[in-house]
Amino acid sequence: MAANILLVEDEPGIQELLKFNLAQAGHRVTAAGDAEHALKFLKTTLPDVILLDWMLPGMSGIDLCRRLRGDARYQPVPIIMLTARGEERDKVLGLDTGADDYITKPFSPRELVSRIKAVLRRRAPQMTEEVVELGGLRLDPVSHRVQGNGIALELGPTEFRLLHFFMTHPERVYTRPQLLDQVWGDDVFVEERTVDVHIRRLRLALEPSAHAALIQTVRGSGYRFSTEVG
Repeated sequence: MAANILLVEDEPGIQELLKFNLAQAGHRVTAAGDAEHALKFLKTTLPDVILLDWMLPGMSGIDLCRRLRGDARYQPVPIIMLTARGEERDKVLGLDTGADDYITKPFSPRELVSRIKAVLRRRAPQMTEEVVELGGLRLDPVSHRVQGNGIALELGPTEFRLLHFFMTHPERVYTRPQLLDQVWGDDVFVEERTVDVHIRRLRLALEPSAHAALIQTVRGSGYRFSTEVG
């Protein structure tokens, strides 16, 4: 479950230690020493997880968390607060502000890796390697195989990622920009209409097992994966 992680931590020693241990666990880490540099990075890149220190120079981690949660672009990104403040009221404040988890210093790298895995499983299930089964479709991220009612289906890599995202987020409508962020990522320039092309390809790939209708167009809004008619 490799993830692109933004680490916002101002202490160089802790920053290097976390970068090393997270890299050992297979993650890719970008570090920022304060909220200003974190926001600059986030304008062009959407990470899979944000590790956010509470005590930062300038804007605090709690204020940065509040700002990110107030912006629809960043709302899907899991945030884990890192802090030496271990009192219950501080934890409640961090969680109420929008953090997905709260880990008190000092902590072991193994615990942090475990917490990252847990928030990804909750907030970004498409990042996991777990088999997904829904509506007669079975998708295996490890073997990169898709079956519909026992029939093997051939999907291109982009269609596979698109289906994986839809199946792990069923019954929700996603706009083209949201799908570009979640499936293609910010580091690739793709026009919004390209989404329509891959939706058509995905539907064609699902036709042999009669699952094309599960990819629904919501007029004026976007697309959703639904096992319900309409």
